[in-house]
Amino acid sequence: MLNSFDNMITTTVLTEISATSFVCCIAVALLYGVLISLAYNYKNEVSRSFSITLSLLPPAVALVILMVNGSIGTGIAVAGSFSLIRFRSIPGTGREIVGIFLSMASGIAAGMGYVGLGLIFVVFIIVALLLLENVVYKKDALSQKKKTLRIMIPEDLDYENVFTDLLDTYCVKAELVNVKTVNLGSLLRLVYDIELKADSKEKDFIDNLRVRNGNLEICLALKTTAEDTL
Repeated sequence: MLNSFDNMITTTVLTEISATSFVCCIAVALLYGVLISLAYNYKNEVSRSFSITLSLLPPAVALVILMVNGSIGTGIAVAGSFSLIRFRSIPGTGREIVGIFLSMASGIAAGMGYVGLGLIFVVFIIVALLLLENVVYKKDALSQKKKTLRIMIPEDLDYENVFTDLLDTYCVKAELVNVKTVNLGSLLRLVYDIELKADSKEKDFIDNLRVRNGNLEICLALKTTAEDTL
């Protein structure tokens, strides 16, 4: 049984890779990617594109490792090629970045032939990820009460005090974090970080705000923070 954790590919300089070893390494790398993708989709909204990326990245990395195995010159050439690639996309969260590195690491393990050790690594990381998200750092019910409130008001309103009583009534705490002029200065956009009281009804809160701001635009959304970004 211990032999199954050994390197499937000899550690000496290779001149040829057998078809069996090649197919096995690529297939196992794809399995790693699918497992990682499924783990990252568990109880999370992950885009279809990112899910496919996590699935296909390990076999792609495995192929690169298989091609450069034992060849220093080829390895340097491939490293130089990768350094020219620039990824243009929206900033990724810490969770997504970890997923990319995990996929790359599993692909390297498969490409080097460490199939058993790579599988242990993938399973261990997935179990650790699920435990951390659902047990150790589980989101509590209070996090759902933390909101970002955006209100448009006429520029002649006293924005510092116009909503004070309503915020005290419906919120545990409220902080004005941003004031911006819009529509050529005729309107102000106020941004608050708030935490609603447990018994507060959002519709009643918004209806009362509409009376004060003249029925202009109001947006109440889950609080956006940088807690998931690096």
